[in-house]
Order: sequence, then structure tokens, then C-alpha cells
Amino acid sequence: MWHLPLFQRVRQQLLPRRRLAIFEACLIGLVSALAAVLLKSGVGLLGAWRVQQSHLLPAWFVLPAVGLTCGFIAGWLVERVAPETSGSGIPQVKAVLARIPIALDLRVALVKLVGGILALGSGLALGREGPTVQVGAALASQLSRWFPTSPDHRRQLIAAGAGAGLAAAFNAPIAGVLFVVEELLQDFSDFTLGTAILASFIGAVVSRLLGGRSLDLNLALSAAKTSFFLQDIPFYLILGVVAGVMGALFNRGIIRSLSVYRNSLRFSLSLRVALAGLVSGFIVVLLPLAFRDNTGLREILITGEASWSLAAIAFVSQFILTLIAYGSGVPGGLFAPALTLGAALGYLVGVGEHSLLFPLGMDSGLPITYALAGMGAFFTAVARVPMTGIVIVFEMTTDFNLVLPLMIGSVTSYLVAERLAPGSLYDKLLEWNGIHIEKESPKEGILTELTAKSVMQPRVETLSAEMTLDEALQAFARSHHRGFPVVEDGKLVGIITQTDLAKMRDRNLSGDTLLSEITTKNVITATPIHSLSNVLYLLDRYQISRLPVVDGRKLVGIITRADIIRAEANHINVKNASPKPRLEPSYIVYETRSPSIGRGKLLVPIANPETAATLLEMAFAIARDRHYEIECIQVMLVSRHSSPSETTVRTAKSRRLLRQAEVMAKKCEIPLHTQIRVAHDAAQAILETINEEHIDILLMGWKGNTSTPGKVFGNIVDTLIKQAICDVVLVKLAASVETKRQPDKKNNSFPPSPHPPLSPSLHFNSWLVPMAGGPNASLAIKLLPALVTLGKDPKIRLTRVFKPSELEPDMTILEESIRQLIRRRKLSSTVTAEPVQAESVSEGIINLVKTEGYDVVVLGASREGMLQQAVKGNIPEAIASSVESTVILVRGAIKN
Repeated sequence: MWHLPLFQRVRQQLLPRRRLAIFEACLIGLVSALAAVLLKSGVGLLGAWRVQQSHLLPAWFVLPAVGLTCGFIAGWLVERVAPETSGSGIPQVKAVLARIPIALDLRVALVKLVGGILALGSGLALGREGPTVQVGAALASQLSRWFPTSPDHRRQLIAAGAGAGLAAAFNAPIAGVLFVVEELLQDFSDFTLGTAILASFIGAVVSRLLGGRSLDLNLALSAAKTSFFLQDIPFYLILGVVAGVMGALFNRGIIRSLSVYRNSLRFSLSLRVALAGLVSGFIVVLLPLAFRDNTGLREILITGEASWSLAAIAFVSQFILTLIAYGSGVPGGLFAPALTLGAALGYLVGVGEHSLLFPLGMDSGLPITYALAGMGAFFTAVARVPMTGIVIVFEMTTDFNLVLPLMIGSVTSYLVAERLAPGSLYDKLLEWNGIHIEKESPKEGILTELTAKSVMQPRVETLSAEMTLDEALQAFARSHHRGFPVVEDGKLVGIITQTDLAKMRDRNLSGDTLLSEITTKNVITATPIHSLSNVLYLLDRYQISRLPVVDGRKLVGIITRADIIRAEANHINVKNASPKPRLEPSYIVYETRSPSIGRGKLLVPIANPETAATLLEMAFAIARDRHYEIECIQVMLVSRHSSPSETTVRTAKSRRLLRQAEVMAKKCEIPLHTQIRVAHDAAQAILETINEEHIDILLMGWKGNTSTPGKVFGNIVDTLIKQAICDVVLVKLAASVETKRQPDKKNNSFPPSPHPPLSPSLHFNSWLVPMAGGPNASLAIKLLPALVTLGKDPKIRLTRVFKPSELEPDMTILEESIRQLIRRRKLSSTVTAEPVQAESVSEGIINLVKTEGYDVVVLGASREGMLQQAVKGNIPEAIASSVESTVILVRGAIKN
């Protein structure tokens, strides 16, 4: 046993789970408290040194210089080592708890700790409570990796770490627990509460024992210094209203500050934080000496030592300084600024009440009471956690005189702020970064929300009612399925399973017996609108593993237990865990226009200079045949964290490539427009172009295979196949064609077509066109007369794959296709129609191409054939990756 790693041995000793959970909660509370004390001590030491130096040396030099230097180092650490530590840290913790894949580990904790000490100790007007929450959560997350556990338990540990961090920072264990259940998890289960309570308690106790009394007002205030009278109630209501208004304004100011930094100050994070430190230093130099210590300023306000003018200056200056600091991305929190602003606001309201009631001989509450109530009210307006706001201030003071003022002010400010700007600031910060957290539904809610239609498999392997018993046995032998629906004219008439077949053998039935005579008639089915809870009930009630889905009597799908499990896991782990920032529209940075004289438009995205010339020749052939204009586009991708309209890009190479396209089009007398778009996603940019320019045909290159899991054609092509509303023509060029026109390496361009107008310069002489009927096959036939002009003396073979079990192939489709070609145009090329026998479509086409050496294969996807099977079985990829020839896949426009 002793060869096991240390943490595994400890884990074995701590089983069962509840004992392990108690140990983990205690350990999380301990390390969170140590981190909180270290952060407080570091900030205090650096801050004290900064204030001391400002008295010894010129303040106008020391304060800006310290802010500039420490801000630069802190920003550099965040930018280079752990970008996740930017800002408060609480939004990142919320995102992780919502299953957003954001890093939260020991690296994050260390960078947040060091960066927070440097930034906050340099005088930036932010707090250490938010960073302490992220550090505690990060340490808990690292612990959950050392002691592997379930995802739900890991979330509870992370939340407990965050609560312990808050409890250690404020010496307020109850507030830490409330913050977990009110803001982070919204979970009141026994296990969550127990873990959070224990971790927060340990964190607060250790913090006190080690001297981390961040706002220990018990020694500074006594109950005699606060008071509450009946006539104070209207003024606490006024305080709540003002705090709500100013809190909503503060939240909007924070978002606006972030946007200004991102849009107007486009340089590195380290320089932005350094600039914030420099500006903050110069501003503090102009303020009274008390403003050089943010914690000391707050204590002056809540001990009644401030004048109304100092309180007013404190509110305005701290408001501005916080916006300057937070917008830069500095690792600092908003709890402390919110408390300071609330104290100043409450102090002003208290002074105002005293000046109104004192001349009337009426008693009034002390300004310090209003300052403390204002802390809770403003904090609530910012974070939208009224219970946490009330308890934080109460635990810091242990003064029962404050309970009613805190409740009145906090509840009022919450209602006002929620009315003016709904939602927590932390949710707004996540949304600003493109992360949207949806409230998690309970499992019953998921089962109620999802329907059979959203989960079922629409492609169902069925057996015909006219099939014999022997044929059914062969079908079961070839398949891994244990049962098949039995259909007649697309309608469900029964179901047959392996158990049924075993019973038939016992009855010694003839092999010629039809399935319609022996299939189970009374089939349990679901409808497309059935909820998953109903589907599960039917599966459990009748102890079956699959359930046919019918619309009327028509079979439209089948659903199994595995489908439900997969859908539920996807709903929880994929839908809510989308890490991708919101995509912004693409932005045109270069554009040329030709006369709009065409009957339609053909879009050609160009990405590879080696294939661009060939794709354009194909586009010119179609455009000449149909009298179309051509829209030629290049897409330049930028980071999803940058705005396409605000990102500087270099377009020199792209413009050279588009100018070569213009030269080719001019020689061929084809109207050609060009544009360069900057976008987050290439497929999105192409779809936007299709919609904006009213494109009729999209023609683009296709590599012929994909390594992307779950994708049929690849990320970009898959999206366009599914969403482009126009005709789509995908071209996988043969290797010989790609190397035929080598690009000029010096200027990234390709040689123009050698013969104006377009001449048959490509070796596209033999064409193979598999046919199975349907609209897409018809579209392929319509394109053929234009495409075959790309070769010399082209020969076209139309073919249909039929299985060996078919006695005689149906030639109707091929004959009709030849008639379409004749009606369409008189072709100088030879057209033949010959079927081919094979077990599968892809096998037949691949063998035919390899045997007879066709230059081009045109896959006109059909209703029952190519396209539908491509989405399910990926036949085009199998053909394109197995043959050396050029492969063209055609998909007709999507009808709205």
C-alpha cells in the first residue's frame, strides 16, 4: 500500500464520503484563510511602505511611480501567466460553477495572490475580498484534482472555497455561507450547506487567530455609538433609494469603463494597468492625506470622524478611481469600493437628517449608523445579494441596532437597483465577455423540457411487412440491433425482436412466412411531442429498450434509453458549458464593384492560392452559361475576444490574390465583385455574404475529408451545407489539378487563364455522374453543360448503383436525365447511361473510378441517397478520400 501516492493513501484513510467531505471542507477553510491572511499582509505592507515614502519623498512622484511600476508588473503577470485572474475573480468562479470551462487551479491562485498584492498595494482603488474569493475557489478546485471526486461534489468544494475566502476576508463566516447559496450555487441542499458552513467557519477562525481582522469594528465601535429612532425610517428609505440609483449607475459605469479600455486603449494589459496606476496616483496626490489609505478612509467614515465635505469628496473620488482601476483589468475586487462608497453615501444622508431634525428639537440617528447601513445598501445594489450584504455588516459590527436600518436600506436599494438595471454586476461582466449563464434546471425540468422529437433518431432501420422469416433472420445476423420496427408503405404495423424469432423457431414456422403474419401488433409508441419523462415512463412501465416514434401511423423515428442519457448529458454539459464568446458580425475592409448586369450571383470564397484559379475557371463557366455575376470573397479571421470592426488587419496579400481574380474575369468578360471580410468565423462571414448579396450559387473548395469529430465535411463546410439558403457546389480538386497551377511564391498570386475568353485548359475530359433521382440530381444535370466545357472532347457517363439482390436495375432515372441534358443544350460530348452493380453506393463508385479512370465525379445528392446518407454515413467523404479524381458535390437551395 505504501507505494501509492500520498494523496491516494490519505483518501483511502478518509473513506467513506462524508468523512472525506468533512476533511476537505476543513482543509479548504484552512488554506483559504492562509491565502486571505497572506494577501491582506502583503497589501498592507506594500501599502504602508507606499504611504511612508509619499511622506519622505515628493508625493507627486512616489504615488504615480509606484502605481505605474507595480501596475505594470501585476498586469504582465496576469497577461502572460494567467489571464483568468483579470478583474474581480467572482465572475470567473460563477462561470466555473455553471460548468463553463475556465481555468481554476493552483496557477490561478498564485498569480491572483501576487498580482493582487502588487496592484492593491500600489494604491489602486479596489478591494482584496473578490481576489480572496477566487483564490479560495482556485485552491479548492486544485484540491478536488488531488482528491478526485464527482463533478457535482467538485462544484460544492469550489463554492465552499469561495465562501471560505469571503469569510476569511471579512471575518464573517455566516456571510460566506450566504454568499455561496445566494449568489454562487443557489443550492440549499444539506451537503452544500454543510460543506460551506464548515469551510467558512474554519476560514474565519484561522483568519482571526492569525490577526487577519480586515474590518474588525468591534474594537472601534460600541453599541452606544449607534442608534435607531422611529423618525429615522423615512431617511433609511431615502438612503435605500439613493443607494439603488447610484449602485445601478456604478454597475453601468464599470461596464462602460471596460469598453472604453478595450475600444480606445488598444495596447497590452500590462500597459493598461500601469496607466491606471499612474492616473490613480496623480489623482490621489490632489486629494487629502486620508485618501492614500483606502482602508483607513473607510474607517474614518464609519467612526464619525469625517466631515460632510470629506464624505462627499470620498464618494466622488472613489467612484471615479474605481472605474479607472477596474476597467484596466487589474486583479482587484469591487466589494471594498462598494462598502466605501456606501459608507460615504450613508454618512451624507445621516448628516442631512441631523441638519433637518436638530433645529426642530427632534432626535436623529448618528451619521455612523447611516454609514454602516449605507455599506450594506450600496453593496446590495451592486452585487444584488441583500441577505449577504446585511449579514456582512452585522457580523463586522455585531451591533443589533443596525439590523433594522440594514434591512430597510438593503431591501429598498435592491428593489430600486433591480428595477433600473436588472441582474447582478457579476452576470453583466460575464455577458460582456460573451458568456451567458442560464439558470440550471432540475433533472425533472430537463425531462419535461426535452421532447421525443429532439432526442429520437430520425433514421430508422426497418423491415418490410412483406419480408419472409428467413430474410428477417438474415437481417438480424447482419445487424447489431435486437429488434426492428415492421413497416408497410411507411406506416408502422408492428415490431419484431430476437425473442420473437426464437419463439417462431420453437413453433417450427416455415421460412416463407411473412412478417406481417407473425409480428407483434400492439406496439407501444410515442409521438414527437411526448416529453422525455413520458418516454422514460413507457420504457420502464413495459420494460422495453426502444420506443418507435410515430406521427399518426407514420414511423418518424426511434428512441432508446441510450438516446435519453446522451441528450441529458449534452443538455447539462454542452449547452450550459459553451465557452465561446458571442460572435460579432463580419466587417468588410476592402471591396470592389463591377456593373450589376447579371441575372444572378455566384459566390466564390478564396482561401488557397493553389486552387483559386481552377475554382474561378469553374465559376466562370457557370456564370457564362447562366449570365451570372461573380462575388469573390476572402475571409480574414481574428480572435473571438476582438471585435472584427475594431481590429487592424493586413490585407496586402489578399488584395493581390483578388486582383488576379479581377484580371481573369476581365479577360473572360465576366462581371466580378471582390471583398475582404474580417470575421470571428469563416462560415458565419460566408453566410452573411449570401444573405446580403442575394447569392444564387455558392461554389467553394473542399478538402474531401475531415478529422473533426462529429463533422461530416468539416467545420466550415458542415455549417454551410446545413444553413446556406442557396445552391451549394463543393469541389475537391484532384492532386494533379492542384499542382497544375502553382502560385507565384513571391507575390502569393496565381497565373491567369492563358486563353481569353475561358478556354478548356483543364484535363476534365471524362465525367462520372451517379444518379438516384431527386432535386439535387436534377441540379447536377443542369450544371453539367457548363462544367463540361472545362475539358476537351468530354465524355459523360450517367450511372446508377444497384445491389446484387436486384434482378434488374431501374433505368428510368438515367433515361430521364439524358432527356434533360438534350433539352437543356445540344452537347458535343458523348453521353452514356450504364448501371453498375455493387453492395454499396460508395463501393460501386470508387471501384468504377479506379477501374476506368474518370477525371471528375459529380455527386448529385438525392432524397434517399447521397445527401441524406452523407449526413448519416458520409458517402461523399468516402468517395472523395478514396479516389484521385476531382469530386464535385451538389446540394440544392434550401426552401423556406
